[in-house]
Amino acid sequence: MAYRYSYIPAQSTGYFSRLVTDYLTHKEGIKPFFKFNWDSKGLSDAIDERGKYPVNRKILIQALNRQYADLAKHQKVERNLELLADDNTYTICTAHQPNLLTGYLYFVYKILHAVKLSDELNIAHPDKKFVPVYYMGSEDNDIEELGVFKFRGQKYVWDGDGQKGAVGRMNTTGLKKMLNELFRLFGPPGKDADRLQEIFTQAYLKHKTVGAATRFLVNELFGRFGVIVLDPDDAALKSTYIPVMEDELLNQSSAPILAKQIALLGANYKIQAHPREINLFYLADQIRERIEKKDDDKWAVLNTDIAWNKEQLLAELYAHPERFSPNVMLRGLYQETILPDVAFIGGGAEVAYWMQLKTLFEHYNGFFPCIFLRQSVMLMNDHQEKLQHSLEFTTEEIFRQEEELVKLYVSRYGTSDYSTHHETAAMEELFSSLKAKAINVDKTLGPSSDAVLTRMKHQLDTLQKKMMRAEKRKMQVQLDRLSRLKDELFPNGGLQERVDNFSEYYMEQGESLFDAIVEGIRPLGGEFLILHHSLE
Repeated sequence: MAYRYSYIPAQSTGYFSRLVTDYLTHKEGIKPFFKFNWDSKGLSDAIDERGKYPVNRKILIQALNRQYADLAKHQKVERNLELLADDNTYTICTAHQPNLLTGYLYFVYKILHAVKLSDELNIAHPDKKFVPVYYMGSEDNDIEELGVFKFRGQKYVWDGDGQKGAVGRMNTTGLKKMLNELFRLFGPPGKDADRLQEIFTQAYLKHKTVGAATRFLVNELFGRFGVIVLDPDDAALKSTYIPVMEDELLNQSSAPILAKQIALLGANYKIQAHPREINLFYLADQIRERIEKKDDDKWAVLNTDIAWNKEQLLAELYAHPERFSPNVMLRGLYQETILPDVAFIGGGAEVAYWMQLKTLFEHYNGFFPCIFLRQSVMLMNDHQEKLQHSLEFTTEEIFRQEEELVKLYVSRYGTSDYSTHHETAAMEELFSSLKAKAINVDKTLGPSSDAVLTRMKHQLDTLQKKMMRAEKRKMQVQLDRLSRLKDELFPNGGLQERVDNFSEYYMEQGESLFDAIVEGIRPLGGEFLILHHSLE
């Protein structure tokens, strides 16, 4: 399999928010909302400062050993687990919910970005060690999102078989029928398709929960890169976060701190998430519900009959910290409490909500990591590349909306001049003279003159559209090719990485796909990677 790489600035694609593009281009207005620049110096500064914020490595290692007890560990995973016990080892973290079969392509890109950044830091800082970590968002309850994936254009949906609460805790028994339907479409037969079918079968039919299945799946796919999978839904890990959770329950400290930061950020940017009075959920069998304070000595779990007074609440927190789950506002601080992170890799939405959190970290004396926009990737095969070249569009141009590309193509290669720009300008000049004459006769004729000009401009515009449609009919073959290219590379008008599942590409290319992605990632680049691959 042959691969080539090309890159364009992420901000040139039109698929990222202004907050993210300002962050990527180091605009002054965004600088108060993060601590370290996303560059080599920022990383070095983060590494130097991380040592001042120790984590309980003993509890971390014990938790990981429990979670890996039944997994076959790759040699690099064994080595990285050992390294984590050393205070001179740091983590490069990315986080995502346990989407069924990984969900979308960007799940893979996040993890491989963490791999590449860890590799580069291990070379740049030989006196220290860096380990890639996938932090599983197993406590998310959005089964409508996490239970969906697409394979070769067909949508598969698992509703959890009526289960509620944290998706990571859901039983996988009901997935057999869906997997059998999926496997009937696998092919062509070969070692990569066979291996993938075996991995999916082992993950979801041999493990009782979605969390355990996802841990197995990620370990099988990425263990050879040394990726550590951490499920934060763990009583011992959460015990280290009790001081923050207790303060949140008793004093609701986070909301006013976050509100001030959000007000400042919101003056120029769209806000990604808003805090609650209490930013914790309560987790139990079939339950993940918000906790609310009802009066001075009563707390309750919404949509249940669970309630406590202060003494009972604290007894529950200390005895069962695993039953308390931070929401998006407190999740990052929990992550940095249990992991010795120096960098966090996230998508555009994650970068945006991390910009809301800096003052919260300062309040709790937590370490605020270096934030990186994850690598975005477009997979383009040789047939699609040839089609692009035949249409003579640059890589940057193909990111434009299809209608804009149609206009661009017709204007470049059409045989007729259908533009009425010059005629409109001449008409406006003529009507300006006529309007002056009319006003000279009767001042009240000014509005009538404007109305006539407006009607004429509308008629010219209508005529121009008709001429363009006629020109497009002459070029229908080429425009059909353009439409096909856009459909393949931008399914449903969106990014490929937000629609497709990795499996259909993996069955064509096998492990070489992941190796090629790692090779192509520029972890400090802020660029969109186009991975060109030959199917021959």
